[in-house]
Amino acid sequence: MSHAFFSREIPSTVPAEAATREDMARVTEADWAAIVTHAHRYCWKVDGSRSRKRADRSATITRDGHAAYGTDDVSDDIAHDAVLIYARRLGMIIRGCVVASIDVTTREADRWQYQPHDADMFLVDRATIRSWAVTDAAQRNGYRPTRRDTSPEELETQAEHLAAVTYLSGVSHVVFAAAWGDGRDFPILRRVIAVAGAAEDLGRTGVFAIVAQQIYGGKYGSRRSVIKVRDAALAEARELTARCDSIRDALTHHDRHRRTTTTD
Repeated sequence: MSHAFFSREIPSTVPAEAATREDMARVTEADWAAIVTHAHRYCWKVDGSRSRKRADRSATITRDGHAAYGTDDVSDDIAHDAVLIYARRLGMIIRGCVVASIDVTTREADRWQYQPHDADMFLVDRATIRSWAVTDAAQRNGYRPTRRDTSPEELETQAEHLAAVTYLSGVSHVVFAAAWGDGRDFPILRRVIAVAGAAEDLGRTGVFAIVAQQIYGGKYGSRRSVIKVRDAALAEARELTARCDSIRDALTHHDRHRRTTTTD
């Protein structure tokens, strides 16, 4: 990333100052963009609910009339703090929590089983951890969300959603196996997975280039061949994802139907 998080401009009071370079390396451009957007929306929403929004839509400055990072918008400060908190917490979860599911496209962990000290286990993903980070950073900078009581209906819906997600995450390998079958419907992905599985360093292995040469021959890294393989792999990945989603929906709807029938 191009942003200099490890610099003298970062206040020493940032609670995530213990974030390591390894932690920061996990923060992607997509994470940074999502945190910035979330921080701005969070501040605008709280300011709007309390009639504090400035005319230029910048979030209200709440600490001694100036922002710690020298910006005119405290939501920028919140984003800077949040990305450090996010990096540290993501690293702790990766190191200490059980993987709950794996992304079918990247084959990397995308959800973890999180067990708080005083609550039941639930599943978290990058979006959840980003949300926590923004909330914590906002509170550090003087923002407090408007409290709202949760209705019994909302609690029941949340409980049902958590139960369904927990169940589906436990059978994610079964869902993937059912969608994949024998792999004959995904010839490009099958080759990509085979090459990636044999690679010692994915960052230095031209997976698409190797597969393109296997299929089309010719010069290694031919742009036209690589683009063909990439587009075909993306199309197969979309189909595989759609099949997985369809199987999950079928399982969820079957479970709802069974519970409704039992209740009746």
